[in-house]
Amino acid sequence: MRALVVYESMYGNTHEVADAIGDGLRDVVTAEVLSIHDVSAEQLADVDLLVVGGPTHVHGMSRESTRTSAGEAVAAPDNSLALDPDAVGDGVREWLQSIGKSSARAAAFDTRVDIAPLLSGRASKGISKELRHNGYRLVVDPESFLVSKETQLEAGEHARARAWGEQLGRQMEADGH
Repeated sequence: MRALVVYESMYGNTHEVADAIGDGLRDVVTAEVLSIHDVSAEQLADVDLLVVGGPTHVHGMSRESTRTSAGEAVAAPDNSLALDPDAVGDGVREWLQSIGKSSARAAAFDTRVDIAPLLSGRASKGISKELRHNGYRLVVDPESFLVSKETQLEAGEHARARAWGEQLGRQMEADGH
């Protein structure tokens, strides 16, 4: 059984969550973690589970304009943010529109500010919708991992992401996939 965790990250939080999910999956199945910019068609073709995540920007998946704004925020005076090395280029929205159809199993996650989802939105909802549109079968409801208003992963979220990954792996194992 093979799982692939694919992410878009601006400030590194979604990258960290993706790595933690991958660690949890590896407790049970073979898993790889890649930026959306590093995934080949061959890697997608033979996965049993595709896990896709991205940051929540303006109530949903990032857009070119929101990625530009995030980059500008890094350049602001007195700013402690740094861009993730893979933050340049298209985002998860564009990537999902380019991957084609599959009947593999899938799961979606996002990172978002620790406020009510009604106020923050959830990129994972849009990711799930695009995965279903491409024929993927979602095995769990979309999951959010929380960051502070200072754009730092909240305490306990790394461990929660790892546990979520392990749960996904055990579910794959139990389903025989």
